[in-house]
Amino acid sequence: MPEHPRVAIIVISYNTRPMTLERLRTISDGAAHTSHEVIIVDNDSTDGSAEAIADEFPAYRLIASNENLGFARANNLAATHTDAQRLLLLNPDTLVDAGAIDALIEFADANPDAGIWGGRTRFGDGSPNPTSCWQRPTPWSVLCSALGLARIFSHSRLLNSESLGVLPDGTERHVDVVTGCLLLIDRRLWETLDGFDPAFFMYGEDADLCLRARMHGARPMVTAAAEIVHYGGQSDRVRPDKIVRLFRARRQLYTRHWSAAWQWWADAGPMLNIFLRRLAEAARGSKSDDGSASNDGRVYAAVWSRRKEWTGRRTDSVVS
Repeated sequence: MPEHPRVAIIVISYNTRPMTLERLRTISDGAAHTSHEVIIVDNDSTDGSAEAIADEFPAYRLIASNENLGFARANNLAATHTDAQRLLLLNPDTLVDAGAIDALIEFADANPDAGIWGGRTRFGDGSPNPTSCWQRPTPWSVLCSALGLARIFSHSRLLNSESLGVLPDGTERHVDVVTGCLLLIDRRLWETLDGFDPAFFMYGEDADLCLRARMHGARPMVTAAAEIVHYGGQSDRVRPDKIVRLFRARRQLYTRHWSAAWQWWADAGPMLNIFLRRLAEAARGSKSDDGSASNDGRVYAAVWSRRKEWTGRRTDSVVS
């Protein structure tokens, strides 16, 4: 490990042992020409992740937490253990292409005023993944999502305004939000922002960080030259739990970054989304072909029954 690495690569592990180990094996090729250190925070995994990481990667710094800190707090903890010039946040459910980190560092060196930099992602089957960057959420974009228009007209810049689509080869552009699965940030900017807002347990913290960074003059950028595989959702497999976390995180994000006149929509948008989904389930029948209740119907009924966890009526709660 270099004494003063240019970049600290931070990985948060939670019950994804095989995938985390596979991903860690790709880092050295991804950063072959960049001095770096790797810091892993294991969020109290029960699958032996911490022990396996320590055994295979003794040169990496492992912080084994005795509680699940969530994504934001775990990254904040890791950042206190390095003095690297930049921090690179990498999800455990990713694979780093050869030279990808080198390319991202080179891109950051060429565009230092951006403050935050990201790359391009693809799914495990090799197909393009359009979720590596986003535009900011607005009341209009939330309405389009709630009505299903963003999904039906996914290529429309009007009806799916948060999505920037797949980055074509050679693309370099400014964006509002760089997704946290591959997010490089200048250390001074990270310290100015006090890192992630720890109120975000999982999801939304990357958007909040980028939007706050823009208030401080940063102009986040992405490049298609730095590419990784991102499988997505591997540490959060229970679908109702995931949706509750997403809704809660989105509400936190909206209330922090929207004007007071639109605060009511932070709750109303997700509630409209669930109402319309349940209405659609009822319209096509509550039973599947084998006579059992439809999976989507069960999922969204469960999410609705837990609405106190993601509405403003209990904003101090954390879904764990």
